[in-house]
Amino acid sequence: MDIVIKNEHDIEKMRVAGRLASEVLDFIGPHVVAGITTEELDKLCHDYMVNVQGTIPAPLNYAPPGYTPYPKSICTSVNHQICHGVPGPKKLKNGDIINIDITVIKDGYHGDTSRMFIVGEGSLAARRLCEITFEAMWIGIEQVRPGATLGDVGAAIQKFAEGFGYSVVREFCGHGIGTKFHEEPQVLHYGKPGTGVKLQEGMIFTIEPMLNACRREIKEMPDGWTIVTKDHSLSAQWEHTVLVTADGYEILTQSAGTPANPRLKTRAA
Repeated sequence: MDIVIKNEHDIEKMRVAGRLASEVLDFIGPHVVAGITTEELDKLCHDYMVNVQGTIPAPLNYAPPGYTPYPKSICTSVNHQICHGVPGPKKLKNGDIINIDITVIKDGYHGDTSRMFIVGEGSLAARRLCEITFEAMWIGIEQVRPGATLGDVGAAIQKFAEGFGYSVVREFCGHGIGTKFHEEPQVLHYGKPGTGVKLQEGMIFTIEPMLNACRREIKEMPDGWTIVTKDHSLSAQWEHTVLVTADGYEILTQSAGTPANPRLKTRAA
């Protein structure tokens, strides 16, 4: 396994790319309303990335082995869609939940982040799933420090999520990131403490748990990209790009509109 340890130059470039990716989510948030289509959200994000930021949308025409080129600039996964939802003509309606996943390229470096948005009110069950998934991501992030393992990260997420009766998607995971969209290591969101890759200062990877309200089984749609829950239960995902620092971690995908770590509020209370 060839894990790239980033130097100061790389890290500074990754901070910029991460902030820009997060700023796309800040920009698009107010547009996530009933009646808009996901392909309209895609066009708004694409134009903002290209014309305002001067970034490149990494998903557009991305084609890992065995896949057809991805046709859009963002991923929009609605309700029972887990990840890689391809934007299309369907309109969002009140109560929908949607994950918007953004990856930009700036000066050859990738910034990758996603957030959940609730259209209108949203049911109690939908809001709870989004909140617990957000907290699960943060519990995973809080394990990050030199000497810890990726198993520590995955185990903490899994234990927390399953404690609420949710299931963790196994087939998709976080990943190393830098000048490549997807690098080593793979970051599983389940596992056993003390196992897997030992973390070192300078590693950069995403933590992006996908939690299903019911069973963890998945199904791929005919477009070859969109992944859905097999039982049609709701699914949620949040994602940050994280740097391993000398004494812990740094979130690289932060901007003015980034939601705060909910666990800090809990501790303060």
